Amino acid sequence: MGATTQAANGAALPSPPFVTVVGIQNFRDLGGYTVSSRSNHSVRREIIYRCAEPSGITKDGIATIQKLGITHMYDLRSNPEIERAQAAGRGGIVTLWDGCERVFSPVFADQNYSPESLALRFRNYASSGTEGFTKAYTNILNAGPPSFKTILLHLAYEPSKPIIVHCTAGKDRTGIICALILSLCGVDDETIAYEYSLTEVGLSNEWKQDVIEHLMDNPALHGNVEGAWNMISAKAANMLATLKVIKEKFGGAERYMIENCGLTKDEVEKIKSNLIVETLTR
Repeated sequence: MGATTQAANGAALPSPPFVTVVGIQNFRDLGGYTVSSRSNHSVRREIIYRCAEPSGITKDGIATIQKLGITHMYDLRSNPEIERAQAAGRGGIVTLWDGCERVFSPVFADQNYSPESLALRFRNYASSGTEGFTKAYTNILNAGPPSFKTILLHLAYEPSKPIIVHCTAGKDRTGIICALILSLCGVDDETIAYEYSLTEVGLSNEWKQDVIEHLMDNPALHGNVEGAWNMISAKAANMLATLKVIKEKFGGAERYMIENCGLTKDEVEKIKSNLIVETLTR
């Protein structure tokens, strides 16, 4: 399953980690990565999936989701974002199916969608180099604890219930919480940055072109096609720089979860125990 998913360049996506879910872009398993701090251990597969917004899912896609046993879909988007996407004819709320619950977990509050706030975020994403992305991702880290805590507590207390985490592209807000989880488990920075960069191929060219057209309507990006393309990129260097911020400003993933998200040390240990598994050798 997944081998027929098409990458941005038309080639088949690597499966794993990608899974073919018809109607959803950039759908992949966060598990399977080696834990560098523990010999012969890796992150548990088939418990955390990440993707772009799922409103285009088909009946076949729903059947795949049901086979995966997914019980919760954590939506990191905010209401104004969803409303604007719906008005543009893309990116609304998916009608859920039996056995799956949508959990509304916005990273940004509604007031963060003022024209001024959006313009600042857009300029950060559109700037060249890693500095703009680092600023944008630091904003996510500052705003994200209430949203992230909900997901982390699920992983601590309901490890038998697989989840989807998504925002719009499944890249920025989704990328930050996924990076925090992988870092907590002991996956090295280069591997986390590689996992993040898979979004480059996980989003089709058609999807990207559609988003670029939508972005160009924003005054903050008017005439800046290069900036718009940079905004939807997922370069490993951007995540590497962000992981450095997580260590230097927040004291690492574990400390961030305890001091910023309000988890207890025991809850953090539960997450690690639930997600780190011995790698089976053949």
